[in-house]
Amino acid sequence: MYNTKAYSAASATSPLSSTNIARRDPTEQDVQIEILFCGICHSDLHSVRNEWNSIMSTVYPIVPGHEIVGRVTKVGSAVTKYKPGDLAAVGCMVDSDGTCPHCRGGLEQFCSNMTQTYNSPDKHLGGVTYGGYSNSIVVDERFVLRVPSNLDLAGVAPLLCAGITTYSPMRHWGVTKGKKVGVVGLGGLGHMGVKFARAFDAHVVVFTTSPDKKEDALRLGADEVVVSRNADEMQKHAGSFDFILDTVSAKHDINAYLNLLRLDGNITLVGAPEKPLDVSAFSLIMARRSLSGSLIGGIAETQEMLDFCGKHNITADVEVIPIQKVNEAYDRLLKSDVKYRFVIDMASLKSA
Repeated sequence: MYNTKAYSAASATSPLSSTNIARRDPTEQDVQIEILFCGICHSDLHSVRNEWNSIMSTVYPIVPGHEIVGRVTKVGSAVTKYKPGDLAAVGCMVDSDGTCPHCRGGLEQFCSNMTQTYNSPDKHLGGVTYGGYSNSIVVDERFVLRVPSNLDLAGVAPLLCAGITTYSPMRHWGVTKGKKVGVVGLGGLGHMGVKFARAFDAHVVVFTTSPDKKEDALRLGADEVVVSRNADEMQKHAGSFDFILDTVSAKHDINAYLNLLRLDGNITLVGAPEKPLDVSAFSLIMARRSLSGSLIGGIAETQEMLDFCGKHNITADVEVIPIQKVNEAYDRLLKSDVKYRFVIDMASLKSA
């Protein structure tokens, strides 16, 4: 084992602060990575404050962070894909059993034995895994990703969660040229959804409750912007969408969007409202519409997404902060005061 600096929270009410954590020495199949940038995901905040305790209780101390970009510093003897000096990335998971049907099908994110990047049982050291708010991390080669060299590294970090979370359902539901695609909400997830739908050459419509977001939505690639509180604007689009990506995490009227789908249209939830949404059966059955949800993607699809971003020069819109401002960033995140993702410059941890 070796020790490395990190930022952790000791309880649900504690601020994140500087600490030292243990990492395993690389085994023969491991890659050791110096972390250069780590994105702040809203799930980091939920986990730190134990707001998801009904489905996954937080074990303290917690070191969050699953949007990791860095440089390889050491590799095990059996590693073939990476060498010291390579750019590399790590997303929301660092291991799975590799033998179940999901893993064999490239869907490791659905493996019942999947190990999350943080707050999962650590098979090597015991306790739980620690995430990317740290100087370095050691990960099995199978869960390390290549980073296109032409992209801004800070902007790449959120692709490891926000990016794949929005890319995966669009690929699954066949978003291509000529499709009409809606994106509900223009936050950390929504702005990536707009960029991907534009790159897929779809007709992109953003739905927002904030009229002042129209200019930004158009800048990001939307063809149209609809203020969802305007019933007349909504009605103009009734029965016309092939696919809608719903990124909203607050309770909202899902039927208003189901009724915008054409025959066999789909709406996929990637936001996670705390309270159940009320779904009218008639919103589904009258046009054979479907309502689904989506998590992240598997490792192969995540690599596909990164390569797609390299080809189309896609990164997240980010505000880069030193780690000393992470607690302030969490407070601002609660107020949606960021365009559109916070990313920590991990060089700042050296002076923490």
